[in-house]
Amino acid sequence: MTGDAATVSGGSAEAFEFPILVGDIGGTNARFAVVEHAGAATGEPQIVHTADFPTIDDAIRVAVIERLKIQPRSALLALAGPVIGDEIPLTNCPWVVKPKGMAATVGLTDIMLLNDFEAQALAVVALGDHHVEKIGGADALPHAGRAVLGPGTGLGVAGLIKSDGKWIPVPGEGGHMDIGPRTPRDYQVWPHIEPLEGRVSGEQILSGRGLVNTYRAIAAADAKSPVFTTPAEITKAALDGTDVVAQEALSLFVTCLGRTAGDVALVFKAQGGVYLAGGIAQRIIPALKAGNFRAAFNDKAPHSEWMADIPIYVITDPLGALAGLATYAREPHAFGVETAGRRWRN
Repeated sequence: MTGDAATVSGGSAEAFEFPILVGDIGGTNARFAVVEHAGAATGEPQIVHTADFPTIDDAIRVAVIERLKIQPRSALLALAGPVIGDEIPLTNCPWVVKPKGMAATVGLTDIMLLNDFEAQALAVVALGDHHVEKIGGADALPHAGRAVLGPGTGLGVAGLIKSDGKWIPVPGEGGHMDIGPRTPRDYQVWPHIEPLEGRVSGEQILSGRGLVNTYRAIAAADAKSPVFTTPAEITKAALDGTDVVAQEALSLFVTCLGRTAGDVALVFKAQGGVYLAGGIAQRIIPALKAGNFRAAFNDKAPHSEWMADIPIYVITDPLGALAGLATYAREPHAFGVETAGRRWRN
C-alpha cells in the first residue's frame, strides 16, 4: 500500500491480517513470535537483547524476517512504557517505536501497540493452571477483577476486569507510585536508598536495579561494605544463605513486593487473583513462600480478612505475554482492548 500510515480513531476490534507478529519488548530483552494463521499455534519464539540492535525495526528484521523466513503483515507489540503519540520511547531502553514508518522498514501494514503489562494481563486469560504457582489464598472468584504486577528492568502493573462478557486489560504506570518505610528497620534503611528526582518510587526497590539499591542501602545502614554488584549475585547469595546482607535485602524486597501487590489488589478489588509476572518473580519463588510476602500483602486493615482470601499466583511461563498477545490476535472481538490512538494502518 502507499501513503502515510493512518492512526485508527475508533475503538473497534477489527481482525488482523495474518501472519501476525507478536512481540513483548522489555527494557533488556525483546521476545517475538509469529502466528501464521487463525488455527496455528504460536510459532517458535525469538529472543534478543535490546542492546544488540539500534532500533526495534532492526531487531524485527533480523530476529523474525531473516531467521524465520516469514513476512508478517500485522503486528501486536507490547512495550515497556506508555503508548502516547506516533513516536513511542521505551522507559528503560533507548529504542523509539515509530509505527508510521514500519511499512517501509519491515513491511508491516497494520500495527497495534500495547503496554507490556497490558499483555501480561491478557496472559492471565490465555494461560492454564499448569503455568502458574499459587501462593496462598482461597479460590479465585471467576468473574472478579484481577491484578498483574512484576519486577524486572522496571516494575510493571496492570489490571484486568470483566464487563459485558469481555475481559478488559487496564494498563497503567503503577510502578512509579511512591513506596515508603513502615517498620523501625525500614526507617534505618530508607535514607540510604537512592531516590529518583527526590522520591523513592516502587521501581527504586522493586526491580533488578532496585534489589541492588536495597542491598547497598542495608549495607550502608549497618556500616558494611557491599560485596555484590548484580541482582543475580544478591539473589543467589540470599537463597543460598551465604550472606546476611543479601538475605535481608531479598527479604525486604519480598516484603515491599507484598505491600505493593496488596495496594494494587485494593485498587482493583482483585478477588479474581493477583498475578506476579516476570523472571525475577519466577526465580525467587522460595523467598515468596517464606511468609513475609503473604503477611505484607494481607496487612491492609480494615480489609485484612478478605485480603487473606485473595489468591496470589506466580506466572511460571516466561513467554506468557506472547501467549496473551497471540490469544488476542486470534480473537480480538473477545476482549475489550481500546485501539484508538494505538493502531496504525497503511
